Amino acid sequence: MTRPIEKPIPADELVSYDPATGEEIGRVRKRTAEEVSKAVANARDAFEIWKRTPFAERARIVMRARESLLSQMDEVAELISREMGKPVAEALSTDITPVLDLMQYFARNSEKILSPRKRGIGFLGLLGRSSTIAYKPLGVVGIISPWNYPLTIPLGEAVMALMAGNTVILKPSELTPLVGEKIGELFKTAGIPRNVFQVVSGDGETGAALVAEGLDKIMFTGSVKTGKAIAKAAAESLTPVVLELGGKDPMVVFADADLESAADAAVWGAFTNAGQACSSVERLYVEEKAAERFTRLVVQRAKKLRVGPGTDPSSDVGAMSSERQRKIVEEHVAAFEREGAEILTGGNDSEIKAPYYPPTVIAKAKNKMRAMRDETFGPTLPIATFKTESEAAELANDTAFGLAASVWTKDLAKGKRVAAKIRAGTVCVNEVLYTHGIPQTPWGGFGDSGYGRTHGDEGLKELVAVQHIHVNRFTFLPDIWWFGYSSNAVGTFREMAKKFASGSFAKLVRFVPAMLGRIREMRRKDDGA
Repeated sequence: MTRPIEKPIPADELVSYDPATGEEIGRVRKRTAEEVSKAVANARDAFEIWKRTPFAERARIVMRARESLLSQMDEVAELISREMGKPVAEALSTDITPVLDLMQYFARNSEKILSPRKRGIGFLGLLGRSSTIAYKPLGVVGIISPWNYPLTIPLGEAVMALMAGNTVILKPSELTPLVGEKIGELFKTAGIPRNVFQVVSGDGETGAALVAEGLDKIMFTGSVKTGKAIAKAAAESLTPVVLELGGKDPMVVFADADLESAADAAVWGAFTNAGQACSSVERLYVEEKAAERFTRLVVQRAKKLRVGPGTDPSSDVGAMSSERQRKIVEEHVAAFEREGAEILTGGNDSEIKAPYYPPTVIAKAKNKMRAMRDETFGPTLPIATFKTESEAAELANDTAFGLAASVWTKDLAKGKRVAAKIRAGTVCVNEVLYTHGIPQTPWGGFGDSGYGRTHGDEGLKELVAVQHIHVNRFTFLPDIWWFGYSSNAVGTFREMAKKFASGSFAKLVRFVPAMLGRIREMRRKDDGA
């Protein structure tokens, strides 16, 4: 993976490399802090027009961008594969297909999801009051996106932000800048108005400059360390953030599960994208009495996986995204061995060398082991055992993370029962990992996996401000809690606390005489004035 540099790289250029070969794919211009500031100013100006653009027009632009992506999906899939290392098959199935689905869903449904709606306000409604909840666009949304899913994550978030009426500035990962620039081309081809969607390519300094601008929302996907730094910086300007950070996702397999299917799922869930997914299976717990058979099935399947360049259609597992990421995996596997785990296949002694890492299955794992606690983000599958249902849930929850999890059993009542006990943003029963690709459902985690949500109604509503409009139609009646106060007023307020605020209609009826007496008192004072 050594990169032969044929000529010096100018300070204002960002070079994209193929992680499988080390070859240069292309270059983009690194944006300065001044250029970022100018982009934000332009986005604020564009927002004044875009926020008034009808939903139907926003949807037409999104759907035109979708058609543009669909028409060149093979070209885009190859670009994703070359820039990030994943197989073309996965670029199509886990990057392009999910975002195509998301684009059509939010283009067609955002107006309905964000339409104003009446809110019940209890007994106040009997006094001529009504409340309506409306959703207003925020302004400028910054998206700082990762390298592991360089198309589906930023493009999906951009579509939701745009459909909500915001303008967007995307800062793609420095490892996948060409995919980020491609997203900009898709919207440009779709005829999006100038400065409504902009791409500012660069490194960490570029991202920091974007955060420092005091945007109206930041959507960040990446490491816990960087997420904390962004949250701290954003707090200076009270910029709200959505953080989708790491994961150490557990898979719980009961003895009564379809073990063949569960083994297939475990291998895909652990090794897809070379394990470089925030919701990869990074901890597997199998019921003790099925452990031997299940582990054998997993090892058999792992050994059949073909490791090679992502651009080769027959490759199952592509190159690691960077030397740094491969080194982390090597360190974790070595730590497992030092602490008493057993490497069943793959590992650091494999014949497969950089820039690849072999699918590695590890037995005799324990939660106390370092590599069962820190995120690996690579093609490893450590397996531990449990005896009881309660122990399974306890082991799954023994982590600082809480992004996703899965439970495998033919007893669906048990599966749902255990799923409810696991502290994670998404828990699947007899499914694994793919749920980030469902646009209708929220995505996000607990604990060190971050906060806020993307996708679903919940994700769309992260990108709007909630406005409450309250109307009083009975202006001829004074509010009994207005001035002036008296001993009668104090007595009325005591009754109001006991009866009006009770939620009981029978008690409300008994409060009416006191309320009317208070109104008469207020009017007498007004007449006397």
